[in-house]
This record gives sequence, structure tokens and C-alpha cells, in this order.
Amino acid sequence: MKGEVFLGWTAVAIVAGLILGKEYQARAVDIGGVSDYKVLSPIRHGNLTVFPVVSASAHDTSGFLTLDEGLKSGEVEVTESGNVRGMLRPRHADGMVVVPNYPVHDGAQVNKLVLVNNSKRPLLLLAGEIVTGGKQDRVISKDRIVPSESDPIDLDVFCVEPGRWVGSSSKFMNSMSLGVMAAPSVRGKAMADKSQEKVWAEVGRSNQQMAVEVEAGAAPSVSRELASTTSYAKVNQNDAVQAKVDSVARPIEQEYESTIKQLRDRKAVGVVVAVNGEIVWADLFASTSLLERYWPKLVRSYASEAVVTRAKGAQVTEASAQAFLQDLHGRHESSDSEPGLYRQTEISGDGFKAFELTSLLPKASFPVHVAKMAQ
Repeated sequence: MKGEVFLGWTAVAIVAGLILGKEYQARAVDIGGVSDYKVLSPIRHGNLTVFPVVSASAHDTSGFLTLDEGLKSGEVEVTESGNVRGMLRPRHADGMVVVPNYPVHDGAQVNKLVLVNNSKRPLLLLAGEIVTGGKQDRVISKDRIVPSESDPIDLDVFCVEPGRWVGSSSKFMNSMSLGVMAAPSVRGKAMADKSQEKVWAEVGRSNQQMAVEVEAGAAPSVSRELASTTSYAKVNQNDAVQAKVDSVARPIEQEYESTIKQLRDRKAVGVVVAVNGEIVWADLFASTSLLERYWPKLVRSYASEAVVTRAKGAQVTEASAQAFLQDLHGRHESSDSEPGLYRQTEISGDGFKAFELTSLLPKASFPVHVAKMAQ
């Protein structure tokens, strides 16, 4: 009798495992509706290759506000945590309340800012977006959605300006007219490694290599300016650096914009990016219009990566880009959510990490952004 019961429970466990395995596999394959995505012929310039991605479906994203739009209109305010009282969300460990121990300097905190969304639209934040000002320039560490007319919320960030802790302004702003998006290598350190030291190391490497690329033949004043700052944003604002980045970005941007117009009915929603013959990144959005709003600063972030990575490799094929997009079978999956607002899912697989931001808002419940990085 005991043997029969044991065998019965074993059978149940096996069946349950198979069912859960199939559900997980379906989840891994269908994250962001990946099965609906198709990679198109590449756009190449120098060592940068961009594959447009179209989707069989799209969503209405007009209700979302972007960070650049909110900062420009004044509807979104970002300050040091000592200036506006934010909401500390304690963690629970073994039944005890544990308040995170962030570094504090006169009320301000290196890895935390406070954001207020005064607009009537939910605010979309993407990991890698940079805000300048305060005591240090910062990069947003993860995708998230901030509700409309919000109370002050704590915003997790990483510093991208080591060496400065002096207030340059009371409020943060987007660092250029188009805003700045960190290059994939810097975004990856924030999103996947979640390490301030690794972000600083990558910022230092990028700044140094960018200086090498633009200083040849440049005026002495350019060299002095680049040597005098550790700010990732200020390096990217330098006129010589912008000219260098634009020389790569503008041809890609113009051709892609033409492609988007031609493919509007086919719902162009993202890109797979390769540098020096190696796929490094993919950004996918819920609609063509949302992609278009981020495209100007995204393409410059990809171009920045190409400028500081000059060795040339073999060309990436369309089939390889499609395979990269489709492979989302992960060994580990974790989620972080705010009920009724958003869920962020991280999948770790063989040679990649993927991040999906899903809106849980009542009238906008769908994946908003998917980022995938090669490792």
C-alpha cells in the first residue's frame, strides 16, 4: 500500500514537473512576444551594424511619458535624496525589517535619487538613461514605470561621474537636447552586474578610449577638456566627441528612419545591434512610435560603443541576429514588481541576459520594453 502511494505521488510530481517545465519554456520563448519578431536586412556603417526588427503586433503607447519629455516640460523633477523626502521601502529578511544601508553624504545618497512625476501620464524610465546635475551625474539602473501625479519615489541609480561630490544644480536634467543614453557596455554593468565599481570602471575605460579616438589632430583645448573631466555625460557633450559619434550615428539614423517610414505598416519596433562583427545588444518596444521617441539617443549610444571599439571583425548575418532574438531559454528567472503598475523580469541564459518591463496598468497591460545583452 505504501509503495502504491509513493508511486502515485511520484507520478503526480513527474506530471507536475513536466507541466511546469512546459509553462516555463513557453514563458521563456514568448517573453515580449518574441515569436512575433522578425529581423530584417542590416544597416551597416563602419564597424556598427543595426538590424531593424518588425513585429506582427503592437500596442498603444501614447499614454506614456518619457524622461526627456518630462524633464523638458518640468512635469518631472529629479533631486538628491536629501532635498525631497522619499519613501524608503525596507526589505524583510527572516521576519525582521532591514533598512538598506546606502552611503549618505549630508542627506544625499550616491546610489539613490528622488523623483516626482507631476504629470497626468505614467512615466517610463529606461535603464541607461543619464541625468546630470546634483552632486554627481547618475545613470538609471533599471527599467520601471512611475505612476501619474506620484508621491516622491526613491530612484535607484549609479554614479557615472566619479570624483565629484559638489552640487552643480539643485535639480537634475537630461544632459543634452536629446538626452543621453549610456552605451551598451555601461548599461550592461548597471543592469546585469548591478555594481557601482564596475560602472565606474566601464565609464573610465569608455572615457579614456573616446579621448584617444578624438584627440588625434584635435586642438589642445579639446585634449585639456577631455582630460579634466571624469563625467561620462560631459565627455559625450564635447563637440569633438559629438562629431565623432555623429559620423557613425547619422548615416545609421537616417537610413533607419527611412526604413521605419517604409515599414510603418509592418510595425518596426526595435533593433539588434552588432559591433565589430559581434552581436552585443537588442532593444525592443511595444510600438513603432515608442521606438521613434527613443531612437535618436539610442542610435548614438550604439555609435558610441562602436567608436570606442575600433577593431574590425567579420560581418554578422541576418540569421545570426534572428537566432539571438529568439534564444530566451534561461537557466534562471527573477521578477520584481509593483502590483497594478509594472513587473520587471530578468532572465539569465547561456551567454546572455534579458530584461522585460511589463506594464500592469489597467488600460495598458502589455510588455513595454525588452532589452537583451550578450555576455
